[in-house]
Amino acid sequence: ARRGPPLPPAPRGRRDGGDPLRRDEKEQAIAALSERLAASDTVFAADYRGLTVKQMAELRGRLRDAETEFTVVKNTLVRRAASATGRDALLAYLDGPTAIAWVGGDPAVAAKALNGYATEHPDALTVKGGLLDGADLASADVVRLARLPSREQLLGQLAGGIAAPLSGLAGSLSN
Repeated sequence: ARRGPPLPPAPRGRRDGGDPLRRDEKEQAIAALSERLAASDTVFAADYRGLTVKQMAELRGRLRDAETEFTVVKNTLVRRAASATGRDALLAYLDGPTAIAWVGGDPAVAAKALNGYATEHPDALTVKGGLLDGADLASADVVRLARLPSREQLLGQLAGGIAAPLSGLAGSLSN
């Protein structure tokens, strides 16, 4: 038999060290996430399970340069927000520890930054998938998006493609 003062009662709610949210806090969080999902054209979901605090800060810095914010989210709250906004394709990626990359700029630049970091830290960060203009984007599609040339490169290729025949014509006419 145990001697000494009685043990305190087991904590209620979450047992992973976090404080459970009150109902009004949950409703506010769901409303904020719903508003953000409705306003975002592109979001990526990632498993950040192996990242240290320092690596997370470094990743956030890289993504900030790509006009993207990386936030850790509660899956249950994001599920409710996704269902409320009609972004049901995101539900498939809300398993395990999840962080959302909220893209404010060019989706290809954000995908390059996120995929590049995932490639450098394959055991710590995994891109699960996401949404691009409301359409489902699997992990392989995010990698494909990351491999696209930048907008500036594509514009340069287009300009070069237009200029080459014109410069050839000008050379022929001058001869």
